[in-house]
Amino acid sequence: MGGKYRITGNTYPRMRRPRHRRKLVLSATAAVVALGLAGWGTLQLIDVFTGGDETANAAGHPKACPSPSASVPAKVLPKPAAIKVNIYNATPRSGLAKAAADELKKRGFVIGKVDNAPAAYDKKVPGAGMLLGGPAAMNGSFPVLSTQLPGATQKTDARRTADVDLIIGTKFKAFSTPAAAASALTALAKPAPAPSVC
Repeated sequence: MGGKYRITGNTYPRMRRPRHRRKLVLSATAAVVALGLAGWGTLQLIDVFTGGDETANAAGHPKACPSPSASVPAKVLPKPAAIKVNIYNATPRSGLAKAAADELKKRGFVIGKVDNAPAAYDKKVPGAGMLLGGPAAMNGSFPVLSTQLPGATQKTDARRTADVDLIIGTKFKAFSTPAAAASALTALAKPAPAPSVC
């Protein structure tokens, strides 16, 4: 070749890449880095304002959730033989209180008074029945009796004795079957699982 491209000796002309390509690559790399930093910064701001991941420790690793070591103990409920029930009939059907008393006696309850409901409740209990007793009955006798008559309303009065009243309402048809009542009582006696801390 002649002219300025003539090769002489053992040296060759230096061939350079066009400079505009280098600028393009640098610009693209800078844009990717800027976008990455912007996204990371946005996530950090979101964590600051929302509390972040509370289950992560300082190193950024999630904390291991401890297995529940103990469960909440079940309520200590009285046995039917420790519950004295007064049964009152608040319906127009005669003999209902006596029949209910006989059935609950077969199931182990101690039967007290059996009579028609007092005027304050006579024909004024719209549901299947009402349980009436002292404040201590709410966590003792009432849950046990409720296994025999689900849906019975519960009400406390000022009595200091341990006996409870079962006032039979107008929608009463029958007690739960012995098997269903026993299953419900077993479920009440089971300890509740401990709440999760994770």
